[in-house]
Amino acid sequence: MKVFVFPGQGAQFTGMGADLYKESVLARNLFEQANDILGFRITDIMFTGTDEDLRQTKVTQPAIFLHSVILSKTLDKKEQPDMTAGHSLGEFSALVAAQSLAFEEGLKLVYQRALAMQKAGEQNPGTMAAILGLSNETVEEICAKIDDIVVPANYNCPGQIVISGTLTGIDAACEQLLAAGAKRALKLKVGGAFHSPLMESARTKLAEAIEATKFDAPICPVYQNVSTVGEKDPATIKANLIAQLTAPVKWTQSVQHMIADGAKQFTEIGPGAVLQGLIKKIDDTAILNGIS
Repeated sequence: MKVFVFPGQGAQFTGMGADLYKESVLARNLFEQANDILGFRITDIMFTGTDEDLRQTKVTQPAIFLHSVILSKTLDKKEQPDMTAGHSLGEFSALVAAQSLAFEEGLKLVYQRALAMQKAGEQNPGTMAAILGLSNETVEEICAKIDDIVVPANYNCPGQIVISGTLTGIDAACEQLLAAGAKRALKLKVGGAFHSPLMESARTKLAEAIEATKFDAPICPVYQNVSTVGEKDPATIKANLIAQLTAPVKWTQSVQHMIADGAKQFTEIGPGAVLQGLIKKIDDTAILNGIS
């Protein structure tokens, strides 16, 4: 069974989508439609902007969504997935690919999500850190003992968890996790404590927009970050998408469930190849390829 997987924030790079824009009329039309919807030329930032320009959450999220979704729309119609999944932001791309969410509505939601998350990060400063070489249980136990807000945010693959929380909380957790035997505790350059309680105001804001948006039953199961299993019910999909902002991304568990349900071939669609690397660490027998 074939799976389409879509990357999240952090996969962006200057020049992303530029070749696609030049080579495909369909892609060019969709990019220009996106410029109109957003009210600014995001293509200019994607194609020629600086790394700093692209790193702004309000730009990064719609840029990655556009690159991923437009790529998927240029594929041969015979190339339909049996399952889809996305890492954090990538879940919106996965829902568009599974025809649960329209391109235009998906872009509007992603932009609202990005603005809400950026604002929440400014109101409640926080950060994230990648922890390598410890078990899930050890990371969870140490985070729970920190006085400040610190939670596991991304279960990326065995031995790699990203934690999220307040600035002082992350410092304290990193110190204790290194003492407990972590190989590395690397702070990430992000605009806030994503997938933590510090994103509650963004979750509330996005919930209103998601509830007002039409979602259809997807053509194939979408394995969501919150539930980790294949979902086809629009109401459940909406609820999981809302919860995702303050809940951890359970990528390891999602991939394991897809494999248990018959997934053999994973195609990463979008910038970079991060998800292929993570999937390989989850199951080294998986067949991997990428379209970027």
